[in-house]
Amino acid sequence: MDLTDAAIDLIISDYTREAGVRNLEREIGKVLRKVTTRLDAKRSEKPLVVDTGDIKEYLGRPKFQNEVAERTSVPGVATGLAVTGTGGDVLFIEASAIDGEVGALTLTGQLGEVMKESAQIALSYVRSRRDLLGVDKELSDKRIHVHVPAGAIPKDGPSAGVAMVTAITSLLTGRPVRNTVGMTGEVTLQGKVLPIGGVKQKVLAAHRAGLKEVILPKRNEADLDDLPQSVRDEMRFHLASDVKEVLEIALEPRVAVAEEPLSVVS
Repeated sequence: MDLTDAAIDLIISDYTREAGVRNLEREIGKVLRKVTTRLDAKRSEKPLVVDTGDIKEYLGRPKFQNEVAERTSVPGVATGLAVTGTGGDVLFIEASAIDGEVGALTLTGQLGEVMKESAQIALSYVRSRRDLLGVDKELSDKRIHVHVPAGAIPKDGPSAGVAMVTAITSLLTGRPVRNTVGMTGEVTLQGKVLPIGGVKQKVLAAHRAGLKEVILPKRNEADLDDLPQSVRDEMRFHLASDVKEVLEIALEPRVAVAEEPLSVVS
């Protein structure tokens, strides 16, 4: 049997999400057993080639899907990067404005204290610079709800700060986040982007999810040397020291509203 490289890549992206290769070995083992059964039934001496088109037949429906483009198609959703017990992962940050106490913040998604503080810092930063960022004043005065899906999984740490600022700014400016970009970094009240850990795991998760660009803190530049050359060749890295740089890269351009021509009455 010949299992093509493209088929292995498909198994990795759609059927396994882990730091090691244990699940990959299990999935390939399933393919081998089913191919063996087919060869015995056919009693053919010709080698069987297993390519991408055969994987769904052997392994069933994909367990994981690339949902970045769908999730970030509306303003208020940013793609963050995190490290979990199984390695790096993509973390979506969602923000919405709702009626309620003016200026209040609601947080959901089983967030730890440090992550809650990051959300408060992100909102304070955006509100304090709403004129500079061009946010909707009326909308920014509403209660802001920040949610991090996969609510059954505890989440903590400061590295989602830039993604939270981006999600809130996206919501309040109506500018969607580019679906090719993932980001990580801690943010201060002054908008400085501070270094974080787990760069290698986070970038590999972004690569696995199909992202083409990653925004990292400037002070994490040296960590790029730990990445496989193949990943470095396929991805573009943006190093930011201020959150304004993050927003310029991550948000879609503003849509220019064409002015109606003046009518001339003679």
